[in-house]
Parts: sequence; C-alpha cells; structure tokens
Amino acid sequence: MAAQYEDVQKFGKEQIDSSLKAFGAFSKGLQGIAAELADYTKRSFEEGTSALEKLAAAKTLDKALEIQTEYARTAYENFVAESTRIGELYTDLTREAFKPYEGAFARSQSQSH
Repeated sequence: MAAQYEDVQKFGKEQIDSSLKAFGAFSKGLQGIAAELADYTKRSFEEGTSALEKLAAAKTLDKALEIQTEYARTAYENFVAESTRIGELYTDLTREAFKPYEGAFARSQSQSH
C-alpha cells in the first residue's frame, strides 16, 4: 500500500514538474514571437515611411510607379519571409512546450502494451 502511495506521489510530482517546464517554455516562446512581430512591425513602418518620402520626391509618373512597384515587391517578399519565420517560431514553441510531457507519454504507452 505504501509503495502505491509513493508511486502516486511521484507521478503527481512529475506531472507538476512537467507542467511548470511546459509553462516556462510556452511563456518564453510567446515572448520571442512577440519580439519578432514587434521588430517586423517597426521595420515595415520604417520601410513604408521611406517609400512614401521617395514617392513625394518623385519628379515623374514613371519614377513614382517604379518606387511603388519596388516597395510592393519588397513588402510582399518581407511579409512572406516573416510569415515563414513566425510559423517556425510557433512550431518550435509547440515542440518545446510539449517536450516535458514526452517522457510521461512514452511511459504510459509502454505500460499499456
């Protein structure tokens, strides 16, 4: 009976430890994503402002179209790259947040077989 109680107590402690580790990884991952999004927003605003200044200084319609086209192309490429990066960060976040539970899951699978 005492051994079963110790097993339950050990299991409970492992679950709490796993939950705390998962919460820490989740929190750290979200902070990284928030920082990345803030940097991207700042860069996008600066690039948009720069493009607007160039448009205001354009002397011809052709030059204005060239500036606008270049800005649109660059903004699109940056958006795609940033979306990919954010997707990778979310994947890493998920992997790290569930890593503490992998051992418990593996043990439960081996015990059920």
